[in-house]
Amino acid sequence: MTAQEFNLWLNERARRPLVMGVLNITPDSFSDGGDHLKPEVAAKASREMESAGADLIDIGGESTRPGSQPVSVEQQIERILPVVRAIRQVSPITLSIDTTRARVAQAALDAGANLINDISAGRDDDQMFPLIAKREVPIILMHVQGTPATMQDHPTYTHVAIEVELFLRERMKVAIESGIKRRNILVDPGIGFGKNLDHNLTLLRELKGLKRLGRPVVIGTSRKGFIGKITGESDPKRRQFGTAATIAWSIANGAAILRVHDVEPMVQVTKMMRAMMSVGERSQKPEARSQ
Repeated sequence: MTAQEFNLWLNERARRPLVMGVLNITPDSFSDGGDHLKPEVAAKASREMESAGADLIDIGGESTRPGSQPVSVEQQIERILPVVRAIRQVSPITLSIDTTRARVAQAALDAGANLINDISAGRDDDQMFPLIAKREVPIILMHVQGTPATMQDHPTYTHVAIEVELFLRERMKVAIESGIKRRNILVDPGIGFGKNLDHNLTLLRELKGLKRLGRPVVIGTSRKGFIGKITGESDPKRRQFGTAATIAWSIANGAAILRVHDVEPMVQVTKMMRAMMSVGERSQKPEARSQ
């Protein structure tokens, strides 16, 4: 999917679910750290994900796993830019940049990236929203309690689904007041970011509530620790089946973008869910019932 196609998709009323492939350019991400440090290796992985059906690629130069420490702006730029340029030489696919820093976002956009995935929802850098407004590009606003270094230190909520929705609504309001067009905003409840097992399951169970925000919902459950706790699988790369269950559920409950590591099998899940859901829609038409 090109950037132009993605922008058209953002304005559609009935959006098909998209698959976003994860490409971490980090030595310490929780499940694929160190796999894509060389630009040529990262570009090859991106092409493979695109061939497997990924609609977007999300590139990150800073690990946000629980307990991770911040990475400097300079280090992020050094990691990300060669990869963005290498991918741009071979593909027009929509590129997302996973960063909370405006300077990183600006450098990546200048190199050919198309949208920004900000896990802090614009709170870490007060220049992020003005940059996004000026460049008129989409941004994903995510909920997180605490920071990656502290977020799993006894996260506490009274009503997690309500609190996450209210947070995202407030950040949307700030973004719009900063000049960002509503159509360029996506939201992410931040599964695994400052949430325990019950919080994650509650957010998934009540996912339909985020439809009230009126913007596409991004879900990132892929390989995460809560899946390992439930399935007993300690190796993140062996959590495909657990991930697939969460992907299917998320699509059925309104998720618009699924952020995943294992693109090919999750594309299959997405296609099956879309087919089953569209058959249900067709069966409601008068002509379908009369046949």
